[in-house]
Amino acid sequence: MNIETSNINQVKIFFKKIILPKSNSHKGQNGKVLIIGGSSLFHAASLWAAEVCSHFVDMVHYSSTVENEKIFHELKKTFRNGIIVSQKELDHYVEEDDVILVGPGLMRDGAEGEYTRRVVGELIEKFPGKRFVFDAGALQMMDKNQLLKLKVSPIVTPHQKEFEGLFGIPLLDKKLEEKKLIVKETAHKFHITILLKAIVDIISDGNDLTVVEGGNAGLTKGGTGDVLAGLTTSFYCQNSSFQAAIFASLLLKLTSDRLFQKKAYWYNISDIINGLPETLKEITI
Repeated sequence: MNIETSNINQVKIFFKKIILPKSNSHKGQNGKVLIIGGSSLFHAASLWAAEVCSHFVDMVHYSSTVENEKIFHELKKTFRNGIIVSQKELDHYVEEDDVILVGPGLMRDGAEGEYTRRVVGELIEKFPGKRFVFDAGALQMMDKNQLLKLKVSPIVTPHQKEFEGLFGIPLLDKKLEEKKLIVKETAHKFHITILLKAIVDIISDGNDLTVVEGGNAGLTKGGTGDVLAGLTTSFYCQNSSFQAAIFASLLLKLTSDRLFQKKAYWYNISDIINGLPETLKEITI
């Protein structure tokens, strides 16, 4: 299936499948997420993801690295749309929360890189039945065979180079039809859902495949992948892994389309984050 953001009727029909908060729901019933990310170098990435999630779920928990300690303590004063938790409390929140996002802003080198490798491995070993979204640093530090240990389909959100690094299959010089085949076969082999980030996003759970077209060059800015990871995590709380990935891809591209009408290419990550709820309202309510 191909979905184009320019075909708004097609988009609205697809979004009729999304599970929205019920009028009689209670605190916690519309999603709780844990985000594990950030580092001494990349602290903004995971915060962008956390801010996105705060718009769409009931509770956001956030945990970072020891090396990020100074920023970590400052966040307790400034990040008011979620709860900052320490590494020693991770197991408790993994058990409590619906979806765990691992990776935005996590490092690949030094002690922080080793933390990334260790935390990914420990989470998979201890909690194979949880819903995970693996992004960025987590994808670059994990072994593809670790994915086979999970009992619930995780979502992985690589760009094309990260896909090659994780699965050993280059994509950059291949045509779209070949990329689609590779993504679907890889998703089926590892029992995962893949959201391949590119100008045209390719999404597959190994059985079905959807291509999402739309967006503009404003999405080349750093941070859009973190926004996408936060959206995917939020929607995975209530929807299937496959549908969550499609909803996230569509909503990000649609929001960029709307911003382009106002600002052309010159919008930033804050503009995107603030625009996401408005776009979702327009196409669902």
